Amino acid sequence: MLLQRTEKARRELSPGVRTLSLRERSLLLLADGRPLAELQAMYNGIGAQMVEHLLHEGYLTDLATTDATGTAAPAPPAPPEPTEALRSLAGTRMYLFDLSERLFARRDPDLARAYHAALRAARDRQSMLEVGESLIAEVAKVAGQERAHGIRERLEQLQPPERALSAAMSD
Repeated sequence: MLLQRTEKARRELSPGVRTLSLRERSLLLLADGRPLAELQAMYNGIGAQMVEHLLHEGYLTDLATTDATGTAAPAPPAPPEPTEALRSLAGTRMYLFDLSERLFARRDPDLARAYHAALRAARDRQSMLEVGESLIAEVAKVAGQERAHGIRERLEQLQPPERALSAAMSD
């Protein structure tokens, strides 16, 4: 089963709305087009309870739809790009925190803590992206270049456009 965010989830992820926990929000950010089992395995198994809660509350739904004969329609090949509302440094930071947690917390807790501290200390776009590049380099060592490339692409999708950043910084 592949999951996708609902309109309720998109509203939750829009700026200024905070009704879910940080972990639930990060799970929503990662949910579109991901398999149910992958999301359930997140957060040392707590992801299963979180996914169940998000499905029950209407934040997530099954991506496959059925027609009149009950045949499942094929799912799209890749998750859609984030909307402009989701493109933010805060979303990028949440994505990097989640990556650190999922990839390193069990295998190398000290490394996960170091990335968390570095992300907390990163106060601007450049320093946060430097931490992200370091994290991606570590992923390349552990999981290979292909996985690192996929993470880099997703990281680029989550960042706000340059024009939005320069406008926000000049305010």
